[in-house]
Amino acid sequence: MKYMFIAGEASGDLHASNLITTLRKLDPEAEFRFFGGDLMAKAARRNPEVHYENMNVMGFSEVFRKLPCLIKNLRTAKKVIKEFHPDVLILVDYPSFNLKLAKYAHGLGIKVDYFISPKVWAWKEYRVKSIKRYVDNLYSILPFEVGFYNRHGYKVTYVG
Repeated sequence: MKYMFIAGEASGDLHASNLITTLRKLDPEAEFRFFGGDLMAKAARRNPEVHYENMNVMGFSEVFRKLPCLIKNLRTAKKVIKEFHPDVLILVDYPSFNLKLAKYAHGLGIKVDYFISPKVWAWKEYRVKSIKRYVDNLYSILPFEVGFYNRHGYKVTYVG
């Protein structure tokens, strides 16, 4: 199988690297492409398409300052997704970027899994609509998120 991961920060790199390691054990022939960091690179045995250090931004002013780079990263991600055409796109948190890719991959007929649900219960709850529309499977690390998404008519798998 072919997997593409998008993790835009250090915590996502850690969690995604553990998932890549597990997938590699289950499927030694698996192919990986990803946006992420050094831990994912070690697990996938390849370099990232874009390192998360070039993606991670905090606050409105930094987003505004880095907007050209963020747009370039989004274009690069779409290009890799289209060319690599993974069996599954696995998104890790990082919702502003990843929900755009969920919509894009869904439009290409690519299965979309979201590992580590974005914290839409804390802010931007309206994003649940996009998750329901474009994400095939959602995995939560917080137990109360299951009930939150159930109230919105969406089934979530709790993975701890």
